[in-house]
Amino acid sequence: MGKQATAWNTFQKKRWTLMILSLFTLLTLTFFFFTRSAFNSCNSTDHFQAQIQSASQTSSSGPNPLGFMKSKLVLLVSHELSLSGTQFLLPFLFVSVYFQRRKILERKMLDRGVQVFSAKSQKAIDTAMKADLVVLNTAVAGKWLEGVLKENVKQVLPKVLWWIHEMRGHYFKLEYVKHLPFVAGAMIDSHTTAEYWKNRTRERLGIKMPETYVVHLGNSKDLMEVAEDSVAKRVLREHVRESLGVRDDDLLFAIINSVSRGKGQDLFLHSFYESLHLIQEKKQQVPSVHAVIVGSDMNAQTKFETELRNFVLEKKIQDRVHFVNKTLTVAPYLAAIDVLVQNSQARGECFGRITIEAMAFQLPVLGTAAGGTMEIVMNGTTGLLHPIGKEGVIPLANNILKLATHVERRLTMGKKGYERVKDIFLEHHMSQRISFVLKQVLRKAMS
Repeated sequence: MGKQATAWNTFQKKRWTLMILSLFTLLTLTFFFFTRSAFNSCNSTDHFQAQIQSASQTSSSGPNPLGFMKSKLVLLVSHELSLSGTQFLLPFLFVSVYFQRRKILERKMLDRGVQVFSAKSQKAIDTAMKADLVVLNTAVAGKWLEGVLKENVKQVLPKVLWWIHEMRGHYFKLEYVKHLPFVAGAMIDSHTTAEYWKNRTRERLGIKMPETYVVHLGNSKDLMEVAEDSVAKRVLREHVRESLGVRDDDLLFAIINSVSRGKGQDLFLHSFYESLHLIQEKKQQVPSVHAVIVGSDMNAQTKFETELRNFVLEKKIQDRVHFVNKTLTVAPYLAAIDVLVQNSQARGECFGRITIEAMAFQLPVLGTAAGGTMEIVMNGTTGLLHPIGKEGVIPLANNILKLATHVERRLTMGKKGYERVKDIFLEHHMSQRISFVLKQVLRKAMS
């Protein structure tokens, strides 16, 4: 990763010099790569489509729909401090508290005008009492209500917006979400996940969801700026490919996710191995095909990652498979690869931010037909979907073959994906829709 990081830093310095005359660009570069977009009350599909159309017509250069939040005191409660988390998706947040704290990231938060302190501190309790809005980021943050607020819980619940990103079954514990029915509202990243939470909480826990809004993610101006800069992409592509030891005309299929069984890197490698056999059997004339796993962490010495590397050695494909350490800087890899594989298993991704980021870079997506991926990828148009589990290994291998052997199809899908991002997955779409959610919640809090 050192080589890629050095290349990225060098590129950034040159880019700053070229862009110093543009004040707008200079200001937008102070943001990180991630933001949110696209909301809807999960009870009305027609209303959702109307909101999409309205937001698509909204100019990003117009008045900021979230401007009314500048005068509000907002408390964010999260289980982990992360530069890719909600604290940068909601730029108006004033105070944030965390269960797990990291000093380096805290300093970066402070530089961006966000106060950070311990979730269990008296300051956190005092801020919750006087805040205009309390955002619980993730289901786990529900433990904070009774564990920290204690006798003050009932006073705070009417102004709580619960932002849920999880789909795994172990989050459905009463100790986490027993106060969920009494908050002002819930936001969830996809319709599939919202429906799952509605059914699961009712059937397993016997509780009812509050008014719930679906909030699709959106790409920030900063990410789009890199994705639309052909010179930037070419520089990043060259540096990353050089570091991986692949040629410019080689085809790279990549998963960009933390390495874990739930993300499906093992099944992807099985599919990739099968696709190499298909190419050989059919005697297809294609460039050298490679698999890239971005999200490795061998320092953790996980059993799962050891299995992945052993499989690669056993099948003698180590010259075709490349492991890259996990990183928050995904743009260089999106610029370097040809196809993104989103292979999350079980219920799939709640949404999958990396999917719309890849589409911004005009990459086709090979995704599992599960979770929020089905709300992003248009099967046959912006990518191809395959089943979850072992049943998806051969279909994914066939899809790899299809895109490896049909250059025009690959490029067309990438362009269609980019158009879809421009239509509904940008920052100004988020601003319009999330402002509606916040107004609703604040209105309830004041009443």
